[in-house]
Amino acid sequence: MTAAVAMGFLIVVLFVAATSPLWVAVTTSFAAVLAFNYFFLPPIGTLTVADPQNWLALFSLLVVSLAASHLSAVARARTSEAIARRDELRRLFDLSRDVLLITEQRDAHASIARYIAARFELDSAAICLPQGTQWTTSIAGATPMSVDPLELSAVFHRAADDQEPDAAAQRRFIPLRLGDKPIGVLAVAGRSIDRDTLDAVAGVAALAIDRAQFLDDRKAADLARQSEALKSALLASLAHDLRTPLTAIRVAATNLQAAWPDESERREQSDLILVEVDRLTRLFHNILDMARIDAGAVAEETRWVAPSEIVAAARSSVEPALRGRSIEFSLDSDRLVRLDPRLTAAALSHLLENAAQYGPIHSPIHVTASISDHGLAIAVRDHGPGIPKPDLAHVFERFYRGANVKDRRSGTGMGLAIARGMLAVERGRLFAENCADGGARFTIDVPAEVK
Repeated sequence: MTAAVAMGFLIVVLFVAATSPLWVAVTTSFAAVLAFNYFFLPPIGTLTVADPQNWLALFSLLVVSLAASHLSAVARARTSEAIARRDELRRLFDLSRDVLLITEQRDAHASIARYIAARFELDSAAICLPQGTQWTTSIAGATPMSVDPLELSAVFHRAADDQEPDAAAQRRFIPLRLGDKPIGVLAVAGRSIDRDTLDAVAGVAALAIDRAQFLDDRKAADLARQSEALKSALLASLAHDLRTPLTAIRVAATNLQAAWPDESERREQSDLILVEVDRLTRLFHNILDMARIDAGAVAEETRWVAPSEIVAAARSSVEPALRGRSIEFSLDSDRLVRLDPRLTAAALSHLLENAAQYGPIHSPIHVTASISDHGLAIAVRDHGPGIPKPDLAHVFERFYRGANVKDRRSGTGMGLAIARGMLAVERGRLFAENCADGGARFTIDVPAEVK
């Protein structure tokens, strides 16, 4: 019976050791030994041990109980450590996935700090990068954290974290390295994180910073290449568009100096010179308008105006380009609208010129104006080949010329871009679409007061 009781006490101790802290298990072990001695070993009711063999039983029960308690505590500690390690690895994986989404250098450092603070539940996290003798710091987290440049410089030049955490704020400073090269410092504050995990976080942050810088450099290089391509395209287009009218003017002027032309031929040559001068004037106006749009120097001046006035002004400004073309204009209402007629007419003139350029020579150009409570809408429809689907998304890009104009040498690809820029000043929009029965339609939509 004594052996059975001892085993019962041992089972209780093992159960307590498996479910409670070590100090509870040790206390339970001593309590079990005392209870076993007091209630089951003769003389019962006392703590005296009469039989020497009972001393061995008590000692064995105590040793087994303490050993089981210790082993259980070690197992629980290792299990807890494994769970904590698995949790840190999960957080680190999530952080790596987060920083892969960073594609711009502009907000990269703040995003990295924000991801670190969120994933590891820190009070604060800061990415600190040296800029000459100064430091640029991006801080994220619920609790603001101040960093001392002297501390940052010490950690950066030492490239090792041999400081003890700040007891008040639990701050840690970890160098950010790419290989053996330090590029900055990671500062964290809040809950305790082991050093290996912090090193891994710093490594991920350093790679993310380097990747964001690489993407930014590549984007700058792409923009530089595109800029060079645009400059080349612009120079080629300008060279041709300048050469053609200048050559025509030179030939016409030479013919006027000759003795053979009669009066009608001289008038014809004079008209040719005027047409080419108008063409050059429009080209230079386009260049100036593009420069003004880029500089933000286009101002809006609104007034009450009839839509027919806007169409008339636009038609008058590009009259030479519309020779031989008929304009079929329809208006659903004669109400007045309050907008900037100069900007709207300038945008419409580019659409009329574009329709005349790409439509058949004797085909009409349809202009439809409609007024709603929202504002004014003007549609210009031609009967040309339309816009190829690959070009629809690019027709408003400056200097862009689609596949259907490869055989057309005139034009610089600025007209539609200028039209959209002019309308943007008055918060208007410009759309392009192909018509089901052929040709293209460009629609101006300008918000305006109506009366």
